[in-house]
Amino acid sequence: MKTKIITLESHDDLISVRDKLSWAKTPRILLVWPKYEKVTLRLLDLKVLQRHADSLGAQLGLVTRRMNVKRDAESLGIPVFQSTASAQKDPWAPPAPRTQRTPKPPRRNLRALRDEIRVKEPAWRTSLLGRAIAFSAGVVAVLVLAGLFVPRAAVTLYPEAQVSSIVIPVSASPSIESVALTGNLPARTISVTVNHEESVAISSRISIPKSKSRGVAQFTNLSQDEIVIPAGTVISTTTLIRFATLNDARLPAGTEEIVEVRIEALEAGAQGNVEAGAISMIEGALGLSATVSNPEPTTGGSDAQSIGADENDRTALREVALAALRNEAASQIRSQIGAGDLLFMDTLEITEIKNEEFFPPEGEAGNTLSLSTEAEFTARYVSSEDLRQLAASSLNALTPQGFSPFGEMTFRIAG
Repeated sequence: MKTKIITLESHDDLISVRDKLSWAKTPRILLVWPKYEKVTLRLLDLKVLQRHADSLGAQLGLVTRRMNVKRDAESLGIPVFQSTASAQKDPWAPPAPRTQRTPKPPRRNLRALRDEIRVKEPAWRTSLLGRAIAFSAGVVAVLVLAGLFVPRAAVTLYPEAQVSSIVIPVSASPSIESVALTGNLPARTISVTVNHEESVAISSRISIPKSKSRGVAQFTNLSQDEIVIPAGTVISTTTLIRFATLNDARLPAGTEEIVEVRIEALEAGAQGNVEAGAISMIEGALGLSATVSNPEPTTGGSDAQSIGADENDRTALREVALAALRNEAASQIRSQIGAGDLLFMDTLEITEIKNEEFFPPEGEAGNTLSLSTEAEFTARYVSSEDLRQLAASSLNALTPQGFSPFGEMTFRIAG
C-alpha cells in the first residue's frame, strides 16, 4: 500500500505538520522523527494530527525512538515503527473505530416543567413599586439607628499664625545649573527671529549713470599668426573699468602688427571716461597673444542728478528698522515665556541679521527708500518656578519649630 513519508525538522510545529499532511494523497502517512533534533509535538498535537489524517481518509504512523513520543502514540492507537523499512514491511494495526453518539430528541415540555417547579411569589414582591418602597424603608431605618447611636462632637481649633518675610539678593547666570539657597539662579536663553519692513521719503540727490563712454582700442599682435578679435571682447583698466569691442576685427600676422577697434563701456556713468593708455588688460585667452591700449581718452560717459537715497539715508533707515525689530523681539519673547518669568531686557541683543534688502538698490533713483530686514535676537530670563523654589526654600529654613507654611506664598522682585 502506498505510504507518504514526511521527515520532520526541528522548526516544525502543529501548523506546519498539519499543512504537510494536507498535501499527502496516499492511504498511509508516515511521520519520521529526526535522530539528533528535537521536534516539539504534544499529546494533544498528535491527537489533532490523527484526526486530520482521518479526515483525509488516511492512517497516521510514526517512526521514532523517543520513548515519550512512543508512549503518547500508543495511548492514541497510532502505530510506531523503528524505521521506514519496517513501516513498509510490517503490518499496520487497524485504526480504532470511532464511536458515534446518538443525539437525544429535544424535550418539548420544558416550559411546562419550569412552571410546575417554580414557586410563585406574592404580587407585592414582584412589583417594582413594592420593591422600591421596601428598599427605601430599610435605608431610612438604618440611617435612623446610626443617628441615634453614633457619638458626635464638634472641636474648633484656632492655630497661632505668623507672617514671615525675607529679602534675598539674587544673581542669575547661564553657567548656573540649579537653584541655590545663596541666591544663585540659572539664567535661561531664548531666541526669536523677527521680520520688519520700514519706508522713508527721500529728499537727497544722487548721481545716476546716464550714458556710456566710447572710444578706440588698439590691439598689438605678439605672435606670427593672424588673430581674430570677435565683437564683445572684454578689455579693462587696472582699476577694473571694463569695455567691450563693438565689431569683429582681424589682427594681421606678425609681431608688432596693430588694429584699432571701437569700444564701449559695459556700465554707464562718468567713471567710464578714462585717460589715454589706461586700458591695458584683455580678458580670456586672447590676452596671451596680443596686448591692448587706448591711444586716446574715452568720452561720452555722463551722470545725471536725481532724487535718490545716499549712504546717510540708508544708515538712518537701518537704525529705525533695528529699533522696531528690537521692540518686536521683546514682545515675542514675553509672549513665549511664562507670565511670572523674569526677563532681563538688558540682555536682549541682536545675534544675526539674516536678511537686509534695500529698495531701490544703491545707485538707483527713487522718491521712497524701503528696507526689509530679518534678524535673530536672544535674551536671558529666569523662570517663575526657580524664583518660587528659591523663595520657598528660604522661608522653610526660617520657619519656627512647630509651624508649617499655610496659604499662598507671594514674592516681589525689586532692583
